[in-house]
Parts: sequence; structure tokens; C-alpha cells
Amino acid sequence: MNAQRILHGIDRLSNWSGKLFAWLIVILALVVGVEVFKRYILNAPTAWIFDLNSMLYGTVFMMCGAYALAQNAHVRGDFLYGSMRPRLQAGLDLSLYILFFIPGILALFYAGYDYALLSWHINEHSNVTADGPPIYQFKAVIPIAGALVMIQGLAEITRCIICLHTGHWPARLKDVEETDVIGTQLSGSEFVDEETKRQAIEGAQHIQEVAHQRGMGDRAIEEVAHETDKTEGGDRR
Repeated sequence: MNAQRILHGIDRLSNWSGKLFAWLIVILALVVGVEVFKRYILNAPTAWIFDLNSMLYGTVFMMCGAYALAQNAHVRGDFLYGSMRPRLQAGLDLSLYILFFIPGILALFYAGYDYALLSWHINEHSNVTADGPPIYQFKAVIPIAGALVMIQGLAEITRCIICLHTGHWPARLKDVEETDVIGTQLSGSEFVDEETKRQAIEGAQHIQEVAHQRGMGDRAIEEVAHETDKTEGGDRR
């Protein structure tokens, strides 16, 4: 239980950082909209807008990495992975974390720290335009993002070790999923009957469960499929 609380605490940190910096997307959309109006309507483009857009998007991309890892949302080629038993999945993940993840993120943090420190020392500005904006604060994001991803990665490594020991993946904190949006939208609909709403929500939840539950082995998948068949059979009757 202590390990689970620590893992969830790290998940909360990653979720908090990801959701906080995700608001930069709203700012980026506003900046782009204003710049389009100035450029094409007022014929008064802003010279440093390209640098600002790059810094906003780059910050979102880097600072949401730990959040994506906490939600198990990174792209995975699971043609074979999804059919493996949890212990085999954990062993494969652990090997890849040790061989590639830890060296790569350590290199990112180490190089990013020197990169950002030099940028602050020389008061670096963008050279895209003649009077470019400062970019040292943007480069400081690199080691910070690397540290957050490393912390979440250590939590994922711990999950692998626990799974190797118990045979089951530890639970992780969940964020809002597509099925939650479906339920919210259907609940206010006046043109869909209650039975259709229920079937749509249950179908979406079933797809999500199969797609996102890493700890499901072949037997568990068969059980879910069997229960779905029973439900659909009952509905047809």
C-alpha cells in the first residue's frame, strides 16, 4: 500500500504538470488567431511571433511528456505486446526502460542543463529576427521536463517490478477518457432513447477497457468478450 501511494503521488505530480502546461495550447491558439488578423487584415505582422509560437508549442510538447507516460498514452506498437501475459509485458518494459529510457532521459537532463545554463549566462536571444525575443527561459524547460519524465519513468519501472512479483499491473490514476465525454454528451441528448444511450456508453467502455488495460492476459480478455456476448445476447432476446 505504501508503494501504491507513492506511485499515485508521482502520477498526481505528472498529471498536475501536464494539465497546467496544457493551457498553453489555449494561449497559442489566441496568439495565432490575433497574428492572422494582424497579418492579413491590418497588414502589420509581428516579427517575433514565430519564436513565440515555437516556444509555446515546444513547452507544451516537453512538459506534457510525463503526463502522457503517467496515462500510458505514448504510442506503442502492440501487435505482439497486447497478447503477452502481464509478467512478460513487465519484463519487456523493464528491459527497455533500463536499456533505452534511463540513458536517454539522463542524457536529455544532463545536456539540457548545460544548454540552459549557458543560455542564461549569455542572455541568449533568438537570431531568427534582428531583435529576437529572449529564449533562455525556454531552454530552461528542457532539464525540467527531463526531470519530470525521469521521475515518472522510475514510477513505471517500479510498476514493472511489482508486476513481475505479483503477476498483475498495479492500478494507476486515471484521467478523463473519451467514454466520459460520450456519456456527458448523450446524457443531455433529447433525440436518443435511454436504451441506445446505455448500449453506446457500455460499448465505448468495453473498447476502452480492452485497449487500455495493460494487465489483461488472454484469459481476462476472453472473460470480457464472453460477458459482452452475454449482454448482447440478452439485448437481442
